[in-house]
Amino acid sequence: MTTGYQIVVCGGIVPDPLQTLDPVANPAGPTIKNEMMLPAVLDPWAAHALYEAAHLAKATPGSKVWLVSLGPKAKLQQVMMTVAQKVPFELVALDGQAGGFTDTYEVAALLAGAIQAIPGLDRSRLLVFGGWESASRGAGATLQMVGERLHVLDQFQGVDRLAIAADGSFQILERIEGGRHQVSTCAGPPAVLGWATGSLPEPPNNSQVGMANMRTVMPALHRAKPAKVGAEGVTFARVSLPSQRRDTRIVKDLPVGEIAREIVAWITGA
Repeated sequence: MTTGYQIVVCGGIVPDPLQTLDPVANPAGPTIKNEMMLPAVLDPWAAHALYEAAHLAKATPGSKVWLVSLGPKAKLQQVMMTVAQKVPFELVALDGQAGGFTDTYEVAALLAGAIQAIPGLDRSRLLVFGGWESASRGAGATLQMVGERLHVLDQFQGVDRLAIAADGSFQILERIEGGRHQVSTCAGPPAVLGWATGSLPEPPNNSQVGMANMRTVMPALHRAKPAKVGAEGVTFARVSLPSQRRDTRIVKDLPVGEIAREIVAWITGA
């Protein structure tokens, strides 16, 4: 393939998972306590997608990577200072709420609109990457809705590997039930791929890549349009962290079968 791919990665930002996250309810709806004070990171699943996109672009001359991200402008700037040093990309920013209490439909509409507005977008070369899951919500539907709005019918979710054939087609390894994988073949772009963990390690920081990226990141943040997104019409009865329960007994020489029965009874509450 001589013309290369146009790879658009949809990636949101999330609070650093190493922080204590405390959901609270306020008049505007549920949120995370002191969310704007918490350090943020690129969603881990989206990060895998970004690294896979950069690897594919590097291996295919003429390719380019865009990162489309929806989040508060100040937080996006903070995260991009780190992400920009990893791999080359061009940022498309949307200034709006990010988190686990936004509506998937609204988010997908905004992301699809931002992708369609990319100058010179060629559907015959388009690959849309993103996370199969998310550290903020895990709805598992946002990327599918983005693909539907872009009229891209070839969609693959839970992708662990993408292999390009000599004729331009590609083979996709997808996770399915029972800890197994499904091997699919796609004739070529356009396609949507929701990545699981992939197989690539996190790239090391590269100051030269960072400086090159920041020349476009900062103007993109300044141009970021306000994006209204929320969950209007949805009522949350309660927001809280999962409760923790720990019951410990020390017993010697208990048969394995009896241990298993006790565990099952504890889980089911029988």
